[in-house]
Amino acid sequence: MAVTQKLIVPPLEGGDRLSRDEFERRYAASPHIKKAELIEGVVYMAAAVRFKSHGQPHSRIITWLGVYEAATSGVALSDNTTVRLDENNEPQPDAFLRIETGGNSRVTDDDYIEGAPELVVEIAASSASYDLYDKKQAYERNGVQEYLVWQVFEQKLDWFSLQNGNYILLQPDENGVIKSQVFPGLWLAVNELLSGNMATVLTVLQEGLNSPEYAEFFKNLSSR
Repeated sequence: MAVTQKLIVPPLEGGDRLSRDEFERRYAASPHIKKAELIEGVVYMAAAVRFKSHGQPHSRIITWLGVYEAATSGVALSDNTTVRLDENNEPQPDAFLRIETGGNSRVTDDDYIEGAPELVVEIAASSASYDLYDKKQAYERNGVQEYLVWQVFEQKLDWFSLQNGNYILLQPDENGVIKSQVFPGLWLAVNELLSGNMATVLTVLQEGLNSPEYAEFFKNLSSR
C-alpha cells in the first residue's frame, strides 16, 4: 500500500528570494501574516502598524481618494490589495486608483489585480524606506503612471509622474496644489494634507471635480 506524505509548505519570511508562484503559495499558507510583498524577487514583511506614522495618514489618503472615486464612475479605489506586476514583483500598495475599462490593469479570475494601476500611493515612515528605492523602480518599470509617496517623519510628499519611461517629480502650483496628470480633477493641497486639515483638502478636491478638464474626463469614461 502506497503511503502519501503531506507536503509541508515552508514558512514565508522576510528576506526570502522567491518566484511569484512560490511567494503566493507560502503567503496563502500563512493566514497569520497580514501584509507581505514581493519586490524585485525579495520578500518584505510589514511591521506592526502605528497610529501617527501610518494608520492616520493612510486613512486621510483613503478619504481623499474615496471622495474622488465616489464622484467618478469608471474609476476604482482599493486599499491594501495585492497587485501582480511581473514575475518578480507582487506588491500590496497602501492604496491605488485604477481605470476599470480601458485601463492598464485587470481583475483576474482569482480576484487579484494584474498589471499596473494608474495611480499607486504608499505611506512610508521615512525617505529611507524601500518604497522610494526598489519598489519605486518596480513601479516605474511596469508602467504605473503616477506614484505618490508620503514620507511621514519628514512631513514630505513626493508625487511622481511617468514620462518617457522615467519618473518625474510633479511640483505644486502657486497655490500649493498638485494636479494629477492621469486623473483630471484629482487635486491635492499638499501642505493642508500634511498638517491634517482635511476640510481644506476636500474643498480643493471639489474644485478639481468642478473643473472643465474633469467634466471632459468623466464624459469620456462614461462613453467606454
